[in-house]
Amino acid sequence: MPTPPGFADIAAAREQLAALDPALARAHAQTPVFEWRLRPGGYEGLFRMIVEQQVSVAAVASIWKRVVEGLDGEVTPQAVLSRDVETLRTFGLSGQKAKYGHEIARAHADGLIDFDHLERLSDEEAIARLTAIKGVGKWTAETFLMFCEGRLDVFPGGDVALQEAMRWADGATLRPREKEAYARAEIWRPHRGVAAHLLWGWYGAVKRGEVALEDGASLA
Repeated sequence: MPTPPGFADIAAAREQLAALDPALARAHAQTPVFEWRLRPGGYEGLFRMIVEQQVSVAAVASIWKRVVEGLDGEVTPQAVLSRDVETLRTFGLSGQKAKYGHEIARAHADGLIDFDHLERLSDEEAIARLTAIKGVGKWTAETFLMFCEGRLDVFPGGDVALQEAMRWADGATLRPREKEAYARAEIWRPHRGVAAHLLWGWYGAVKRGEVALEDGASLA
């Protein structure tokens, strides 16, 4: 598993971002210290991200437990390909997610993507390889690289929570569209991943009522 940035590294990046961009300074001032959200990677990590989408936390835990048990504790491309889609569905997966599990496993088996050496690819190359797999969208590829590969300069511009936090930070009326969010984040290189974590942390704190937006900014 990749080594995530430590507290000191994140703190230094946050200070740089706050000094660079007054909008992020606002978020930085209201967001407590946080850790990098690092999760297990590889095939298993990507498959689990697919399984988690549009499912409650409680349901995911139950489904994933059944998936692991159904695969005899080995969530690997080989184990998934040795079960047909109907068998995977008996573990609690939808037909679509079972098919995506097969697609990702086959991409690895066919050499389209090598999860064992994904770190050799640049962010752009890795995103291109991942999104070439049916069922893996850009947001999934980007968040996988952030959370499962520990990449520090990936920014999922299509994330609605990030877009909303960016709207608050900029005091804007409208949430930026995906293309606009990517363009806005360019100034935060090479710490766009830290900026994303910062904005997510701020977004959560505001939504929980732990901090208030300045200047009467609207949550709507």
